[in-house]
Amino acid sequence: MSEKDQPPAQDQSTADRGPGSGRDQGSGQGSGQGSGQGDGSQRPPHKPWRTEGLPPGHGDGDKPRRPKWWKWAAWIVGGYLVLFLLTTMQDQLAGGEQTIAYTDFTAQVQKQNVAEIFARGDTIQGRLKAAAPVPGKTDQTFTKFTTERPTFANDNLYGDLQKGGATVRATPVVAQRGVLVNLLISLGPFILIAAFYWWLFRRQRAAGGLGGVGGLFGGGGQQKKPVDPSTVRVTFADVAGIDEVEAEIEEVVDYLKDPDKYRRLGARAPKGVLLEGAPGTGKTLLARATAGEAGVPFFSASASEFIEMIVGVGASRVRELFGEARKVAPAIIFIDEIDTIGRARGGARSIGGHDEGEQTLNQILTEMDGFSGTEGVVTLAATNRADVLDPALLRPGRFDRTITVNAPDQPGREAILKVHARGKPLASDADLNALSKSTPGMTGADLANLLNEAALAAARQGESQITQRDLTDALEKIQLGAARNVVMPEEERRRTAYHEGGHALLGMIQKGADPVRKVSIIPRGRALGVTLSTPDTDRYGYDVEYLRGRIIGALGGMAAEQEVLGVVTTGAESDLETATRIARSMVGRWGMSDAIGPVSILPSEGDARTAGVSDELLNTVDSEVRSLIEQCYAEARRLLRDNRPRLDSIAEQLLLHETLDEADAYAAAGIPHNNRPELTPEPQTSARDDTAG
Repeated sequence: MSEKDQPPAQDQSTADRGPGSGRDQGSGQGSGQGSGQGDGSQRPPHKPWRTEGLPPGHGDGDKPRRPKWWKWAAWIVGGYLVLFLLTTMQDQLAGGEQTIAYTDFTAQVQKQNVAEIFARGDTIQGRLKAAAPVPGKTDQTFTKFTTERPTFANDNLYGDLQKGGATVRATPVVAQRGVLVNLLISLGPFILIAAFYWWLFRRQRAAGGLGGVGGLFGGGGQQKKPVDPSTVRVTFADVAGIDEVEAEIEEVVDYLKDPDKYRRLGARAPKGVLLEGAPGTGKTLLARATAGEAGVPFFSASASEFIEMIVGVGASRVRELFGEARKVAPAIIFIDEIDTIGRARGGARSIGGHDEGEQTLNQILTEMDGFSGTEGVVTLAATNRADVLDPALLRPGRFDRTITVNAPDQPGREAILKVHARGKPLASDADLNALSKSTPGMTGADLANLLNEAALAAARQGESQITQRDLTDALEKIQLGAARNVVMPEEERRRTAYHEGGHALLGMIQKGADPVRKVSIIPRGRALGVTLSTPDTDRYGYDVEYLRGRIIGALGGMAAEQEVLGVVTTGAESDLETATRIARSMVGRWGMSDAIGPVSILPSEGDARTAGVSDELLNTVDSEVRSLIEQCYAEARRLLRDNRPRLDSIAEQLLLHETLDEADAYAAAGIPHNNRPELTPEPQTSARDDTAG
């Protein structure tokens, strides 16, 4: 069964979390040990990749060059100051006027002492024929003057000026500005915009925002700092739970350590290795461990960091990255989330020409084709969407191998827990083996987070060691959500108790169902109650009987409410979503319907109509899904009706204790604990919603 065909995930805690909040039952594949760069990786300011293990002296002497933007800023500021000074001087040379009252001005007009005036609206500037004393200052005289004519003045000013032989001119205000001022006003906005963009480009290039040797305008920007060779490297000892992947990649390590052994036989190392897996499966950590195990420099970057607004920048960065790796070969280049730039070309995004992502992809293809096996540079890449990658990227000679990083099994989870438990004081009762059995489907990143939550809980309580109780509480918090201090009405508590009791009882009495680990009516997250069921071992294939049991179990809460209370509430929303999702997959994807037959109708993504599926066939699928769910719901009600005393007992104990662990839950139902179902699929979560749909 392919990874996409995995049924709902291994976490069957019945937890209705409100509208759209039900726990996703899809398979959570992965064994990630974390994808962070960890200690020891350094990231130069102007380059989007991080480096580890560069040889001593690499990059020494590459002192940062002072960026030249300050010179351009100085020229701009200096030019502005010169214009300001010239304008000020011009105004001063053109000035010297004495501001006088309008009555004083008319007095000079009556004396016929005005030689000429310049009118600009109500503002009048002029020159006298003979100097006159400044009003109020007998020791000062003036010849040039300026005044304001009141708007209500109705005198015959023009006639009086003509009688005195004065020259009258009207000049627009703009004409009185200097040439330099008008030029500055006209070109000022363009100069400011050009200066801003120039400063922005220079600043981004100096900071590495536009990348590449020389950026867009020449010059190298700041250079990469040398890496301390004594930095602790990640090795395979820090990777656990994915032994089969380590075995596949050991050959790359062996080649980097002793390339002559392969050259003598005419063999070449894989030019590229693609790591495919769900998020958090440890792909980045595995790549770093490969470089650390081989003792070679390691360059890592996210594919999105190559993309910028300016077309061509990504290709320039790719060229520089591969050039840096060749200088210190043998080396490893790791590109995370390569599907960002590695998507198949020719799609909708390429309409109108090549975009930046496509040019960057073309450059990667060229660089990988450009090296020979003797260069000792191996490219590792990681993605969780290998199906969308360009075929040219996956062909032999580029990414020769595709390694799938799957979920860890129980021994793998235990090994991962031991790795992440380093440096954490565990109490004597802390059982990592038991914890690994309760965490099927969890990735390495999930397990690391679990231990961290346990450590935080222990610290909050002032403990000196992490106890098993801390681990259990952390697991419940992750799987079920944090407990809420909510006081529910007694009627609501009783309804929730029967809802969760229905989930739990059907999980106990159905053949092949997963063991019930915990039942609680304490509100957690958005759920008013939860039922947790997890398997004893991992399971990778699912038959019709088990999947029907999953649907029946998911509908147990709703069936219990209707059987006992005669009502249907919104608390079963996520249960219905889970049941519908499983039923649709059974009918439309896994060929488990006689009416549809062994064909795949519903794609994992997108609309089935785009794949040529007819509306009639889709209507048949909907009819089969509805029929299957109705049959399972009727079976759930029948089982609860036949086992009503057990249901009442579980609900009574929940109302009394609020939480029942595995042993108490089976005891309340009167079912021997060792009489659990034989099959052990995935952990499940169900709960009762506390919000209306």
